[in-house]
Amino acid sequence: VLLSPHISEKSSISMEKFNTVILKVSRNSTKREIKHAVQNLFNIKVDSVKTAHVKGKKKRQSNRIVYRSDWKKAYIKVKKGQNLHFMSNVE
Repeated sequence: VLLSPHISEKSSISMEKFNTVILKVSRNSTKREIKHAVQNLFNIKVDSVKTAHVKGKKKRQSNRIVYRSDWKKAYIKVKKGQNLHFMSNVE
């Protein structure tokens, strides 16, 4: 269900301000599956889950046009007093 963390400037700001983590998830996963997967994997309490479908970009390689695949991301709001840091061990 969970694929990888989505690391960007916007995701780092939302992590600090709103205690929200952004993850890339499989396209056919539901909010309930995402919530249970995060709670079981990281042993934290999830407040809410919001999802968004992201359209793949149109890119050009030499003479032809190639489309990147569509993907889904989940905004996971963690309850107060709990944190989920992916980059804490990186120096």
